[in-house]
Amino acid sequence: MSRFFVNRPIFASVVSIIIVLLGALAYFRLPVEEYPELAPPVVRVEAQYPGANAQTIADTVAAPLEQEINGVDRMIYMASTSSDGRYQLDISFESGTDVDLAAVLVQNRVGIAEPKLPEETRRLGITTRKQSTSLAAVISITAEDPAKHPEYDDLYLANFMSIRVRDEISRVYGVGGVNIFPAKDYGMRIWLDPERLKARSLTVDDVNAAIREQNVQVAAGVLGRQPAPKGTDFELTITTLGRLTDPEQFGDIIVKRYEDGSAVHVRDVARVELGARDYSTVARFNGKQAAIMPIYQLPGTNLVEVARNVEATMHRLEKDFPPGLKASFFYDPSMFIRSALHEVNKTLIEAFVLVFLVVLVFLQSLRTTLIPALTIPVSLIGTFLVMAVLGFSVNTLTMFGLVLAIGIVVDDAIIVVENVERNMREHKLPAKEATIRAMGEITGPVIAVTLVLMAVFIPTAALGGLTGRMYRQFALTIAASTGLSAICALTLSPALCALILKAHGHDRPAGPVQRLLTWPGRAFNRAFDAATGVYAWTAHLFVRAWPLALLGLVGVLGLTAYLYTRVPTGFVPDEDLGFVVVSAQLPDAASLERSDELIARVASEVRKVDGVKDVTTLSGFSIIDGQGSAYANAWVVLEPWDVRVPKHRGIQQIMADIREKTSRMQESQFLVVSLPTIRGLGNASGFDMRLVDRASAGRAALLQGTTETIQAASGQSAIAYAFSSFRMGVPQIYLDIDREKALKIGVPLSGIFETLQTSLGSTYVNDFNLFNRTFQVTTQADARFRLQESDILRLETRNVNGEMVPLSTLVSSRSTIGPDRVTRYNLYPSATINGAPRPGVSSGEALKIMEAAANDKLPPGIGYEWTGMSFQEKRVGREGLVVFALGILLVYLVLAAQYESWTIPLAVVLSVPLVVSGAIVALTIAGLDNNVFTQIGLVLLVGLGAKNAILIVEFAKENRARGVSIVESAITAARVRVRPIVMTAMAFILGVLPLVLATGAGANGRRSLGTAVFGGMIGNTVLALLFTPVLYVVIQSTTEWVRRRVRGTAPEAASTPHTA
Repeated sequence: MSRFFVNRPIFASVVSIIIVLLGALAYFRLPVEEYPELAPPVVRVEAQYPGANAQTIADTVAAPLEQEINGVDRMIYMASTSSDGRYQLDISFESGTDVDLAAVLVQNRVGIAEPKLPEETRRLGITTRKQSTSLAAVISITAEDPAKHPEYDDLYLANFMSIRVRDEISRVYGVGGVNIFPAKDYGMRIWLDPERLKARSLTVDDVNAAIREQNVQVAAGVLGRQPAPKGTDFELTITTLGRLTDPEQFGDIIVKRYEDGSAVHVRDVARVELGARDYSTVARFNGKQAAIMPIYQLPGTNLVEVARNVEATMHRLEKDFPPGLKASFFYDPSMFIRSALHEVNKTLIEAFVLVFLVVLVFLQSLRTTLIPALTIPVSLIGTFLVMAVLGFSVNTLTMFGLVLAIGIVVDDAIIVVENVERNMREHKLPAKEATIRAMGEITGPVIAVTLVLMAVFIPTAALGGLTGRMYRQFALTIAASTGLSAICALTLSPALCALILKAHGHDRPAGPVQRLLTWPGRAFNRAFDAATGVYAWTAHLFVRAWPLALLGLVGVLGLTAYLYTRVPTGFVPDEDLGFVVVSAQLPDAASLERSDELIARVASEVRKVDGVKDVTTLSGFSIIDGQGSAYANAWVVLEPWDVRVPKHRGIQQIMADIREKTSRMQESQFLVVSLPTIRGLGNASGFDMRLVDRASAGRAALLQGTTETIQAASGQSAIAYAFSSFRMGVPQIYLDIDREKALKIGVPLSGIFETLQTSLGSTYVNDFNLFNRTFQVTTQADARFRLQESDILRLETRNVNGEMVPLSTLVSSRSTIGPDRVTRYNLYPSATINGAPRPGVSSGEALKIMEAAANDKLPPGIGYEWTGMSFQEKRVGREGLVVFALGILLVYLVLAAQYESWTIPLAVVLSVPLVVSGAIVALTIAGLDNNVFTQIGLVLLVGLGAKNAILIVEFAKENRARGVSIVESAITAARVRVRPIVMTAMAFILGVLPLVLATGAGANGRRSLGTAVFGGMIGNTVLALLFTPVLYVVIQSTTEWVRRRVRGTAPEAASTPHTA
C-alpha cells in the first residue's frame, strides 16, 4: 500500500488535505463545554401548601409523593426539603438516562399519588420538570441610581425581568430554563383587617367566596351565530366584565348585602394592592436592589455559544429599557471554559514546539524533522471529525487527549523517517527506493503497535457510569488520533520521505540551519553514544545477574504497591472557577430583615477583598438549604484569571480572606465554599454526607448523631470544616384546638383551619390578568394583625347558626419548638453534613475520616449515605485499577495473537506496571492525589509502556530467530533500540511538561494528569530499559527449556540466561 503513495505523492497529500478540511469543518460545529454531560440527570417535583408548617408538609405531601416515586426506573437517589408552605423533591438518575423519559415516568407516579395530597396543594398544582443543573449565565437588573429612581424597587425589577426579559432569553437556542430571584411575581393582595371583619360579622371565608364568585372569566356568547334565520347579517360577540384587573375593581367586590340595600365591599374590610405573590426573598447586586436571573444550559449545546447569544440578546433588549435601568452579565461560566480551553490550546502549541525541538535534536536535520511536524496537525485536526461522528464535544477531557496525543502520533512518523534514513545510509539507496524498502519492513510493526495502543483505549469506552463517560471521551479521542497517525505513517510520511529526503553522500552545500546544527549535533551524538555504552554495560550486568535483577524488579513493584496505597485518593481536583459562595445561617427563627441586613454587611466587606469583582446577595435563600428567613447567601464573582494569577490571588487565598472577615461577625454561622468542579454534582465543593433515620429514632437522635459526628471530624487536622444546618427545632407556637367543644357549639373544624390559614398564612383564591400574563389573587391578614401571639386569639369564625365565635374560646396557645424544615433522603428523615478537607488533603482521605467518625458516634438506627460528588467518588472505588488491569490484559492478548505465543508477550506486560512507579513517585513529590485524571493517565501509560517494551522484545525476537544467543539478542536489542525509545520518550515527556507547569483556569486538572504521565513516562523509560531485557531473557530461556523437556530435543545454542 505504501508503494502506491510513494509513487503518487499528490494523492497522499490530497488524502491528508481532505482529512484536515473535514476535521476543521467539524471543529467549528462541535459543542464547547468544560466537561461532557457527566452530572446525573435530575427531575424536580415542586408543590405548595400555603400556611402549612414543615412537618405538616412532610407528612401530607412528601410522604405520599415519595412513596410512589421511590424506585422509578434508573433512579440512584432522591432528596427532598419541606419548609413553610413549600415542598421540593429532586430525583437523580443514572448518568446517561434520557431525562425526558425520566420526567414522564416521575410524572406518572406523581399522578398516582395526587389524590392523597391536600386539596389546597392539588388546586395550586404539582409541577414535574427536568432540572437543568448547568449554569449558562447569571444576569442582574438594577437601577443605576436608586436614589434618582426609587420606583425601581425589587418588585418592579423582578416583574420587569419576568415580563420583558424572561421570554426572550428562554427562546435563545441552548437555554434549558431560567429562574428569577426574588420570586416576586405580581399578585393581587387582599390584606384583611380582622377587626373590621368582626365588626361586620364576616369571616375570611366570606371574603374568599365573594372573590371567587365575582372575579370569574365569563363566556357571554354571540348574537347571530349559526344556526340563525336567513338574512342574519352580523355575528356580534358579547363581552362583559369578567376577571378583574386592578385594585379598585377588587375593592368594589360586594362581600355582604343588607336588607336596606347597603353593602359591605372588600375595601371596607381589607386593603387591596398590586403587590407580590411572595415576599420571602430579597436580592441585591453590589448593594443595590436587584432582580437576578440564573440561566441554565440545554444539554448537548455549545455553552460558549449559548452565553454569547444570551449576552447579545440582553444588549438588544437593553436598548428598550426605561431610563436608569441597567443589566449586568453578573456571572458567565463560559469565561472559565474559554480561559481553560485557551490554556489547553496554549499547552498544545507549547507541546508541539517542544516535540519539534526534541525530534530536531535527535535527527539533526530540519528537512527530516519537517516530516513528523507535518503529520502531527493532520492526525490532530482529523480527530475532530471522529469526535463529531461520536457525538463528542470540545471539552477539557478531549483537549487533554489531544495534548497527550502529540507525543504519541509523532512516534509513527519518527519510526518511518528513522528507518528510511537507515536504509539510505546502510544500503546507499536513493530516497524513493529506500522509502519503499523501509515501508516493507515497518508496515506490519506500525499496524501492530497501533492495534496495541487502540486495544488499551477503546475497551474503556464500554465502562458505565460517570467515570465511564470520562474515560470514554479521553480514550476514544486518543484512539482516533492514534489511528489517524497510523494512516499518515502509511500514506503521507512515506510520500514526504520520497520527496524531501536526500540520499546520503549527495553532494550538496549545507544550509544555514544544517551548519548551525553540525557542532551541537556532533557533541550531542558523542554524549548520547557514551550514555548508550554505559546503558549497554548496565543492561548486560542486569541480564547476567538476572536473579538479583528479578529481585530488584519485585522490590520496585512492591514499593510501588505500597506507595500506591499511601497516595491519597480523590475524584476530580477542585478548580478555581472564579466563583465563591458565602452562606449565612442566622439564629433560629431570625427574620428576613435581620438576614438581609447581615448579608449586606458581609457583601460590603467582601467587596474590599483583593480579587473580588462583583457581589450579589440573596436573603431568605441558601444554595445548600433552600428557602428560609434565617438564611442568606452572597455570590462572589472574582476577577479574571489573567488578572489574578500575576498577583497570586487564587481562589483559596481569596476564600481565606473572606473567612477572616466573616469570622468577626458573631451574629451568624458562615460557610465559605466554591462551586463543584463538575457542575450539577452538588451545590458546593467538598463532601456532602446525609445522616438518615432508618429506625424512626426521632429528631433528637438525628441531632445527637449530627453534632457528635461533626465534633469528632472537626478534631481531625485533615478536615478544614464540617457544618450542618440541621436543628432539633426552632421556636414555634402550638395551637391546641378543643375539637369537642367546637363540635358542641357547631363550629366546623374546616372553618377554624381556613381562618388560621388565610389570616396567618395566605390563601390562593383565583387569578387575574395583567400585562398579558396571569397572576394570583391572595388573601391574608394585614401585617399588623399577625405579629403577636395574642393576635391569633382575636380571630373569629362562624358556627352553623351564623353566630360569630372568637377563636379564644376554642383555641389555647403555648410556646414550643419544631422543625423549620424537614429534609428526607431516600424516604428517610435526614440531616446534611457539608464540609471540606484542608488544602493539601485529598477528598478521599476526608471521606474516610467522616465515615470513621460516623461509625463511631452515630446512635442506633441512624445511618449515613453520600450524595452528589461524594456519592460518585465512593462509587468509583477501585475502578481505576480495574481499567489499568484490563489494559494490561488486552495488551497481552493482542501481542499473544501477533507473536503466536503465550509466553513472549509476558516480557512486555510484566514491564508495564513499572509505569505506575514513576507516576506514584511524581504524585507524592507534587503532593497530589490519585484521582480520575491520574487514573486516566495510567491507562495511557499502559499503551506507551507496552510500546517501549515491544521495541526491545520485537528486535530481540528477530535476533533470536536468526540464531543469535538469547542474552546477546536482548543486549543488542536494548543497545540498538535505546535511541528511538529515548527520542520518543523525550518527545512525549517534554510534550506534557506544559501540563505539569500549568497555571490559570483549569490548572489543577491539567497538573494532575500531566504530573502522572510525566513521572510515569520517566519511570518507565528508565526502569523498562533495565528490566525488559532481563524479562525477555528469563522468559525466553524458560520457554525454550520447557519446550525441550516436552519435546525431548537437543539444546539450542545459548539457551540459558548464563550462556553468552
